[in-house]
Amino acid sequence: MSSALQPDATVTFAGSGDAFGSGGRCQACIVVQAGHHPPILLDCGATSLVALKREGIDPNTVAAVLVSHLHFDHYGGLPSLIIDGQFRRRVNPLTVAGPAGTAERLTAAFEVMFPGSSTVRRRFDVNVIELQPGPISTRIEHAAVRAVEVDHGMPDNVSLGLRLEVAGKSIAYSGDTAWNDVLIDLSTETDLFIAESYFWDKAVPYHLRHADLVAHRDQLATRRTILTHMSDDMLGHAHEALFDLAYDGHVVTL
Repeated sequence: MSSALQPDATVTFAGSGDAFGSGGRCQACIVVQAGHHPPILLDCGATSLVALKREGIDPNTVAAVLVSHLHFDHYGGLPSLIIDGQFRRRVNPLTVAGPAGTAERLTAAFEVMFPGSSTVRRRFDVNVIELQPGPISTRIEHAAVRAVEVDHGMPDNVSLGLRLEVAGKSIAYSGDTAWNDVLIDLSTETDLFIAESYFWDKAVPYHLRHADLVAHRDQLATRRTILTHMSDDMLGHAHEALFDLAYDGHVVTL
């Protein structure tokens, strides 16, 4: 099928915030949808169920969640998403794909948030895939997904940058990371690069800042960059930003 006949892909920033609700924003929850295919989430922070329902997106339609790393503002909404599906009689399977350790951490999260819930029999399957960083893509639902290791200082698990190909479009997502040259390759020839921009120019370990992205702007061969995961400091410089900024409810058509 030629690219001209491919369905549009839309990206909805249901949650565009940092871990602490800066700017009153929900945590990371980015919805990728193409044509008649069911949605895929990039991350599922603890506030994601609220964010999805606020945007009119039925959580039961989500086919897969791609988790960049195992911090609560990026995966902590999974137990609620799954238990909500159980209560609302979801039948379609859900795929969760993330770094090594995702299956164990998800079980632990169930038990912390809803004791006993990790062993409850459900009407639908939850299939966990642990992604290995490297050049080979993994087919997840209707998308091809490739992961790279980024620098977020996780003591027990790697953090991932993600690239997915869907409906003839390419989307790269930095996750949370200090500047790392792997982001150049990850974002090359993409239709959209979603990049963390936690601070404006203050150096914070294991996080990107606007100044880093400006310094490497000429190396980012992407059609469009949108910044997300912004602190109050970064939001205070919004009018000076040299890239587009995400906000909750922002919808982009590729």
